[in-house]
Amino acid sequence: MAAGLDQLKHIVVLMMENRSFDHMLGSLTAVNSQIDGITAGLSNPDTTGAAVQPQALAAFQGQLDPDPDHHFPAVDLQIFGGDTSAGRQPNMQGFVKSYFNQQQDVGHSQKIMYYFAQNQLPVLTTLALEFTVFNRWFASIPGPTICNRAFAHYGTSFGQVGMDVFYVKEPYKSIYERMVAAGHTAKIYYYDTTSSTMEVVNLLQNEPKLFGTYQQFLSDCASGSLPDYSFVEPNYNDHDGDDGEEVASDQHPDHNIQAGEAFIASVYNAIKQNANLWASTALLVVYDEHGGIYDHVVPPNCSANAPDGFVASANDTGMGMPFAFDRLGVRVPAILISPWVPKGTVVNGRTFEHASIPATVTKFFLGSYAQRTAREAAADTFVDLVSLDVMRQDCPDFG
Repeated sequence: MAAGLDQLKHIVVLMMENRSFDHMLGSLTAVNSQIDGITAGLSNPDTTGAAVQPQALAAFQGQLDPDPDHHFPAVDLQIFGGDTSAGRQPNMQGFVKSYFNQQQDVGHSQKIMYYFAQNQLPVLTTLALEFTVFNRWFASIPGPTICNRAFAHYGTSFGQVGMDVFYVKEPYKSIYERMVAAGHTAKIYYYDTTSSTMEVVNLLQNEPKLFGTYQQFLSDCASGSLPDYSFVEPNYNDHDGDDGEEVASDQHPDHNIQAGEAFIASVYNAIKQNANLWASTALLVVYDEHGGIYDHVVPPNCSANAPDGFVASANDTGMGMPFAFDRLGVRVPAILISPWVPKGTVVNGRTFEHASIPATVTKFFLGSYAQRTAREAAADTFVDLVSLDVMRQDCPDFG
């Protein structure tokens, strides 16, 4: 076992909102050719048939309004380009057409192809270049937020492909319940009582000890009392707080991207500023789904012997066809941060999804655990990437 893995005692996941890999990290191909981002020749047709190429013209706010559609039928159009035939193949050619459907504006629809220049996202791009970036981390299903976040908590969405409240079905337990039952500690840190957690079922049915606010996360980092596993949520909405206006930091369109940059930095800083915690923690920054924004990588099918075990009806998908949870959603940014990972690591040739989160936490802290979906049991895990024997001293700081 590598020294870094031997030192690992805490796993922290920060899940942001609704941005694709190409949109946020696509510019980094120009810096490191191993990163599978924006290259010449990529395009999508608009509704006039013109080829629209990706451009580094993304704005921090005010550009993706209305919010791009990322419900199941729209994502199907984005991935398959409008082909609904039995033998269809994904081609990632429907993003501009999908965005056009929302306000019938050809010029505006082309903005779905815009991406950020490296210098616009100094926190996220620095973390990607300094630590470990995954070329193939996908949303768990081609649909919206709640069902995708369910995979991060349970390794399944219990058959849901939309934004309905999901209901837990036996025998599957959340990763938090598994951890606590085995004598470990785990907590979801939601931002505050106004911007409460999307883990609705757990919030209603389980003990308060599984939940804390973001301020408690900061305090727990400072005091060295962070749980074995932590899941951190950003602020999902603009609202008044005790100290004035709280600006949404989730980066969901059309919230301010820079507020999210500051939030990511604050999570990183809270861990790094406690030397013992920094030396014993792996932080994963990941996005729940792509938010309807362009990405060029075709999502793969799931392993043939590891479907989710649930089927969404034709009515639930809104497509007139059922969905067997046998293929993944669109690619999203994912970065693993630790002073024990080699600088500039790019993970190629391996496929990850949100079920990889409970799979990793379960494998590392609990070992074998039978009562979970075949989908989660087959998901790749990532702690092996904490592979150095000497802790790095060159990790970046953010002011």
